[in-house]
Amino acid sequence: MIPAAFDYKRAGSSEEAVALIAEYGDEAKLLAGGHSLIPMMKLRLAVPTVLVDIGRVGDLSYIDDRDDHIAIGALATHRSLETSELLISECPILAHVASKVGDPQVRHRGTIGGSLAHSDPASDLPAAVLALGGSLIAQGPNGEREVKVSDFFTGYFESALSDDEMLTEIRLPKAPGDSWNYQKFNRRAQDWAIVGVAAVEVQGATKVSLVNMGSTPLRAAAVEDALAGGASSEEAAEQAAEGTDDLIKRFGKFKLSGDGGVLVKIGKPHQDKRVDLPTIGMDTVRNSINVGLKGIAIEERSTIIIDKEKIIPYANRNNFFLIGV
Repeated sequence: MIPAAFDYKRAGSSEEAVALIAEYGDEAKLLAGGHSLIPMMKLRLAVPTVLVDIGRVGDLSYIDDRDDHIAIGALATHRSLETSELLISECPILAHVASKVGDPQVRHRGTIGGSLAHSDPASDLPAAVLALGGSLIAQGPNGEREVKVSDFFTGYFESALSDDEMLTEIRLPKAPGDSWNYQKFNRRAQDWAIVGVAAVEVQGATKVSLVNMGSTPLRAAAVEDALAGGASSEEAAEQAAEGTDDLIKRFGKFKLSGDGGVLVKIGKPHQDKRVDLPTIGMDTVRNSINVGLKGIAIEERSTIIIDKEKIIPYANRNNFFLIGV
């Protein structure tokens, strides 16, 4: 499909990019790697009137050792994370998770800032960053502000960034050693996770986050509390559904994967009332939801559950099912 018409602006610096998005407001979108935005534009699920290209803002592509933490520029590519000697040594979970994103083409173009700002709960890096903790730096017309990672993801494809802000830096604690694991289940190697989990020891405490288990990446707080209280990994796994979407708690089961006590969700969403969305069109979907269906599961690449107010089917996720509850 062909995107709607738009104006193209290329920013030479982060300051220029902020000035442009401040000028055009919510009609503008930032373009970094483009692997999330461009497919949505082709399907006209995103219709910006202005694209601000920040792909050549070179001062946002770095991975630096800042003594007590690691600072990563928002335009650092997945490939640069995957191969960074600093991350492999001081934060190996992040390097490993970056290596699991998409395919080599995606990893050479996609950026960590774009992945986080897109706020897809089925993505790999948001969950890893949430488990690690730390903070994100947002730059706007009035300067910079620091946002805790735990406060950054606010909803499906929504973040704490305002329309006139851009993400410029990610600050993460160091987490060296072997006390980490990342597992995801997907049907094909390049797919988004149907479910995933990141577990890492940070400053003596075990942190666990879940992929695609709610409207945002989720910290498995009940699991963390159980482990901190001396529970076994199997006992902690029983708490994995706490805080996840109600539909997932209803239809999902949990078990241990057997390697490192990593939590894995098994089972599929309820699939009554299947509807082929590409055939019936989005108007029918909206009408169906309005008369009482609670959500949509997008199962080809993700089991995202979307609430009644927001219908956000994602590009290249092809087999859609309505869930009647």
